[in-house]
Amino acid sequence: MKFNSILRCCSLLVLVAVGLAVGSAQAQSDQTECIVPAKPGGGYDLTCQLAANSLPETGLIDELMVVTYMPGGIGAVAYNHMTGVRNDDPNVIVAASTGATANLALGKFGDYSGDEVRWLGALGVDYGAIVVKDDAPWQNLDDLMNALRDHPGDITFGAGGTVGGQDWMKAALTAKAADISPHKLHYVAFEGGGKALEGLLGDHIQVFTGDLSELRSQLDSGKIRVLATLSEERVSGPFADIPTATEQGYDVQWPIWRGYYMGSDVSDEAYQKWQERLKALADKPTFKKMREERGLFPMERFGDDFDAYVQEQIQKFQRIAKKVELTQ
Repeated sequence: MKFNSILRCCSLLVLVAVGLAVGSAQAQSDQTECIVPAKPGGGYDLTCQLAANSLPETGLIDELMVVTYMPGGIGAVAYNHMTGVRNDDPNVIVAASTGATANLALGKFGDYSGDEVRWLGALGVDYGAIVVKDDAPWQNLDDLMNALRDHPGDITFGAGGTVGGQDWMKAALTAKAADISPHKLHYVAFEGGGKALEGLLGDHIQVFTGDLSELRSQLDSGKIRVLATLSEERVSGPFADIPTATEQGYDVQWPIWRGYYMGSDVSDEAYQKWQERLKALADKPTFKKMREERGLFPMERFGDDFDAYVQEQIQKFQRIAKKVELTQ
């Protein structure tokens, strides 16, 4: 509880600065906006860019969408912003993912349950991946897990988010599947997947537990090696040759939905309007092509159905937290 109080306090201090910078004029703007709750690069940025590029191009909004970056607390600052500053703004949406539900389940956003915002919809799904540099000594997941058993503290993992976040959980569940205590992992937290990937390429970490979509631009560079996808079965396209963790003997899956939420006090009319936009967008061939080009796979949930799904995920992550020894 003490950590949550400190996090909430720090987030509110940042919000004062954000509020002064943004001002009430922007809050009253008619221009649509998507908030990225992280630094540029990574999955949250991809999610906002997907909306910002596809909605105007398909004619579902009349002008360009503003993309605003609001890093801090791996989404906590943006979540607090939407509950306290822009809670009734009908024109702003915030990028969200499976990571947001994991952080809510663990209290990393503060004393919240997930009911404080309106979960709008998901337009795609991504999958976790275990990645090393091309010159790493491990050719497959077995090689890495065997080395981890022998010297768990000598291998540095890193990803977006702190211990307990979704990227850490990918590493923890994989270690657990190899009978290695997650508490023995040496893990470095970054503010977003883009920064973590930079850390891997810069030799600051040795293993990156990120998302497939974050790797699309690096696949042909020859600078990385993807040891495993955390999908139920092999995915298609440029990732088709990458084996799953499951087929290598480690029963770990980590799907990552990509979607959006709005402030809790937006009108039903505004909420419904955004649902209609996203539903119409999901049916556009142009959007489907954009989604595929960004390494995402189809997933379409909206409104009450999506809200129920999010609440189920929060409960699921509370159970997973016990499995990986985060909580009792």
